[in-house]
Amino acid sequence: MVKTVIDRSRDLSQSLDNLGPDERMKANSDYLRGSIAQGLLDRVTAAIPSSDDVKLMKFHGIYQQDDRDLRNERRQQKLEPAYQFMIRVRLPGGVCTPSQWLKIDDLARSNGGETLRLTTRQTFQFHWVLKHNLKNVIQGLHDTLLDTIAACGDDSRGVMCTVDPQCSALHADVATIAKRVSDHVIPKTRGYHEIWYGDQRVVSSEQEEPFYGATYMPRKFKIGFALPPSNDIDVYAQDLGLIAIGEPGKLEGFNVAIGGGMGRSDKAPNTYPRLANVIGYVPAKQLLACVDAVMGFQRDYGDRKERQNARFKYTIDEKGLDWTTKEIERRMGFDFEVSRPFFFEANGDSFGWTRTDDGKHHFTMFIENGRISGSLMNCLRDIARVHQGTFRLTPNQNLIIAGIEDQYRQTIENLLENYRGNLSDISVLRRNSMACVALPTCGLAMAESERYLPELVSKIEVLLRQKGLEKQPLTLRMTGCPNGCSRPYIAEIALTGRAPGKYNLYLGGGFHGQRLNRMVRENIGEEIILETLDQAFSRYADEKLPNEYFGDFCIRAGIVDEVVEGRFFND
Repeated sequence: MVKTVIDRSRDLSQSLDNLGPDERMKANSDYLRGSIAQGLLDRVTAAIPSSDDVKLMKFHGIYQQDDRDLRNERRQQKLEPAYQFMIRVRLPGGVCTPSQWLKIDDLARSNGGETLRLTTRQTFQFHWVLKHNLKNVIQGLHDTLLDTIAACGDDSRGVMCTVDPQCSALHADVATIAKRVSDHVIPKTRGYHEIWYGDQRVVSSEQEEPFYGATYMPRKFKIGFALPPSNDIDVYAQDLGLIAIGEPGKLEGFNVAIGGGMGRSDKAPNTYPRLANVIGYVPAKQLLACVDAVMGFQRDYGDRKERQNARFKYTIDEKGLDWTTKEIERRMGFDFEVSRPFFFEANGDSFGWTRTDDGKHHFTMFIENGRISGSLMNCLRDIARVHQGTFRLTPNQNLIIAGIEDQYRQTIENLLENYRGNLSDISVLRRNSMACVALPTCGLAMAESERYLPELVSKIEVLLRQKGLEKQPLTLRMTGCPNGCSRPYIAEIALTGRAPGKYNLYLGGGFHGQRLNRMVRENIGEEIILETLDQAFSRYADEKLPNEYFGDFCIRAGIVDEVVEGRFFND
């Protein structure tokens, strides 16, 4: 990332008076060190005492949270909230070895409330970690070559990659590049190693952050690699989406899509979800130059005063897509080529067993909302003890036990059968549903999500069976707030939390993530949610065309008015 340092038209020596409070906090943090080390030693409180340090710890992959189920009770007892921490692992492309799985399992059992969460960005989250156990977890991850750097914060978040085992040869190349990009874009500060590993600070004349500078990115920046025909990573929802172009065993390059993002705020009408625009093609050998140029553009032009408008999508809409593209080309030192043809079929997972040309077996396992605990946790630990391949976390919160040799298949199949039995017992709707964590740990949640969605799916399943639609593929996503962590705004059916038991209902997203949905009912409870869906399903059953997806029908039939503004469609 050396070249782009020269290009910084808005260098970070600008007056701190021109920056927002979070930007000033980063600038004064001594490259993300703050006073975190001292706060970890404070035993008077279960929290990190400094609010600035709480924000800085996100760059280290750590969120301070509290048990919201206990808030009122503890307030009445005049106790501080039941503070605990969420730790997110950096796991490029969701690839995990059996030895890493066993270590993660052990850390979760001893420090994380005996549960693990697979996220929508293909990684693990530990919940319920207490302050005095934070170092134990991070050092334990380090023992197996894992870390939590940049899993949160204003930097490049975890890099995603399609995990379709049917494209194993090409996927291996793309997954390798995803790992290379992840290592390339993480912050270089030594503060992480000093705080968590106990390294001594070494004086150096070299720049500590040659690319990011003292204030890092204006907001989080998400990168993802898609491998057609699977759009499992929802490439149009990424700040920088890279669509692999090539043939089996031969990667040629990437179509480049910029400006996607799901987050919005109910009280800020100038915030909105946006789909990324494909702006051209780059050969694989020029990819890192492209990544540097795109991120450098957002670093230099992103809004550093109004944080809610600091995501890359708003920068593009302010500057214009054409000007943005030309400036990125200037920074790269070459022009984009014309984008190459590609197509997507779906953004879900293909469940069950598959065998690839290399003779390996792969099993895609449904894990409802990514939550691993109890007998499932035991089952996967037993599998990790015998498995010789890899585990691959999917962007839909499921798990692929990948690269199984012939001699191990029956053993793993027996372990799976003992745990759950036949996958056919799980409905098509449930397989394509997804929820964020929300309550009780997420501080932003306004309504339930993970704990409520399974119950709601059961009620929606009844409606579908009544209409003869139980085998129809449908995407359903829920969040506890408008932030969009489960990428709800591209689902055919989506619910975002507004208050306890109240949600906004969206319909009409594209089945393979190519179109945003639209809100059809606001701030409603379960009764009206089911009533609205029942009416839409009735029309769908009677009027749908052959092979017509529900989201497409909602647009065609006028259930959702078709949107023509560029930011809602990817043409």
